[in-house]
Amino acid sequence: MRSMSMRCGTQPAIVRRRSPELPGRIEDYALIGDCETAALVSRNGSIDWLCWPAFDSDACFSAMLGDKKHGHWQIAPLAELVNCTRRYRGDTLILETTFETADGAVTLIDFMPPRGAASDIVRIVRGDTGRVKLRMDLVERFGFGVNIPWVKRQDDGALLGICGPDMAVLRTPVETHGEDLTTVAEFEVGAGESVPFVLTYGPSHLKVPAPINADDALKDTEAFWLDWSGRCTCHGESRDLVMRSLITLKALTYAPSGGIVAAPTTSLPEKLGGTRNWDYRYCWLRDATFTLLALMNSGYTEEASAWHNWLLRAAAGSPAEVQIMYGIMGQRRLLEWEADWLPGYEGAQPVRIGNAAHAQLQLDVYGELIDAFHQSRIAKLQLDGGTWAIELKVLEHLASVWEQPDHGIWEIRGDGQHYVFSKVMCWVAFDKGIKSAETFGLEGPLDDWRRLRDTIHRDICEKGFDRSQNTFVKFYGADTLDASNLLLPSVGFLPASDPRIQGTIAATERHLLRDGFVLRHDPREVSGEKQPIEGAFLACSLWLADAYILAGAIAKAQDLFDRVVGIANDVGLLAEEYDSIAKRQTGNFPQALTHIALVNTAHNLGGAKRDAEKKMQRAE
Repeated sequence: MRSMSMRCGTQPAIVRRRSPELPGRIEDYALIGDCETAALVSRNGSIDWLCWPAFDSDACFSAMLGDKKHGHWQIAPLAELVNCTRRYRGDTLILETTFETADGAVTLIDFMPPRGAASDIVRIVRGDTGRVKLRMDLVERFGFGVNIPWVKRQDDGALLGICGPDMAVLRTPVETHGEDLTTVAEFEVGAGESVPFVLTYGPSHLKVPAPINADDALKDTEAFWLDWSGRCTCHGESRDLVMRSLITLKALTYAPSGGIVAAPTTSLPEKLGGTRNWDYRYCWLRDATFTLLALMNSGYTEEASAWHNWLLRAAAGSPAEVQIMYGIMGQRRLLEWEADWLPGYEGAQPVRIGNAAHAQLQLDVYGELIDAFHQSRIAKLQLDGGTWAIELKVLEHLASVWEQPDHGIWEIRGDGQHYVFSKVMCWVAFDKGIKSAETFGLEGPLDDWRRLRDTIHRDICEKGFDRSQNTFVKFYGADTLDASNLLLPSVGFLPASDPRIQGTIAATERHLLRDGFVLRHDPREVSGEKQPIEGAFLACSLWLADAYILAGAIAKAQDLFDRVVGIANDVGLLAEEYDSIAKRQTGNFPQALTHIALVNTAHNLGGAKRDAEKKMQRAE
């Protein structure tokens, strides 16, 4: 098992020289959250990203997409660091960063208590050895880094910042003062002492939120996470990695609705310095089945039920209006615009807020929806009585549109195509509809569905398979590949032993593998050059491991799994992608789909190894 702690100074080569005013590498961040929003904390004790009060709210700390003047909150020693390590406190979301200087050592404890009457960020500086001088810099900039609040001190010493609808209250025993539109403080902490800082959000038209006790909040938050993580049924060699991924998924869950955001960030680039910068603070249907399996197989049926219920509410209505993604409460209009005052992460522009892809036609979502409902029935989740009626309408609609071109699982902007994976998921929709009806005694036009299922299967095999390359291709008539086709055996379209699946795996190894990781897009698409348009997609790398498992290549699957988890940061977090040349994580962070795939591959590996052991025991 890799260590979950490392020196803050041991960093791979970076793309350009970085100013202290600029954010760190994507993997330099850790996550804290209260199951309604989340903040990213850098190695140097700076909170550089936070949308308040919810995942999809405007950010009040946006330094990650610009520099410190766009909003951040840093607490760190004044003296030069000798060493810096960090970890999560056990199976919790409480972050502990230990700074060592020549004068002594302190630990910065960062967390967000599960949401009570208000949302709080608690930061406690604990003295470990010696006596250390520290500085706090608080730069609040609402509206994604552009709106400066009006700040005043209350009679009780609390510092109140108001800007339009937003209010933030800082409470600390440390004396603070204003300096260049920044709230600053310098203070000392000795061994055995602790100094709390609590920043609380509230709507500006309401009363100032009541104070909380930092020490009590720490105890309550630790108890909350330990109780939650203690319900995990996953054991074995990958337990710690799986647990950290599950805690991350819990942190990315919007508790009031059960929706799970793809990431808490927007516009972290898929390619460093590039333009593929998207807003991921929404909930995607494409993740539905993967998410349910990850939760249910780990013992979290309550969270699985909440996700299922969110899914049902979000997709309710006309099947023709089912979207690929929704807001955290099921909102449908996710209008996209650009925050042109933000320079972007390491200059990657534009910075996008909202996501225009919500209006695309992606046929795969129908398959993911029906499959998720089927898996819920298999797991004996309590389903709404109207679920099957919705599925009947969805399948009726899909029967009339499955032959249309769409934009594919990767939300390609431009003209639609007949994407192979989209067609496969149409097949999955009817296959799982049939299986639900047969297994659970549900009424439906099964003969029509069976005929259509066979028709779609033949259509894909005739038009989506390139015999000259012996592989399924990206879309009908294409000669390039798509990593999503690695899921064909997982969804049951063809067994992993089928020569066409074996050929697809082999073609993936030839064309989509780079430095041992899987690209989701074929590099041959870019003007015939073998230059990828983005980093390797980590979920796709794990999908190849799953295909290996189904094909019986357990050792290859284990090697690939180890390679992916090996690039997790020091606290076990993974972004969407990995640039193996720069040796850096890229894309929005932390990425739910990556952590979901990690959990599922770990379960698949564990199951395959247990089956192999049983087979050996029977042979003996």
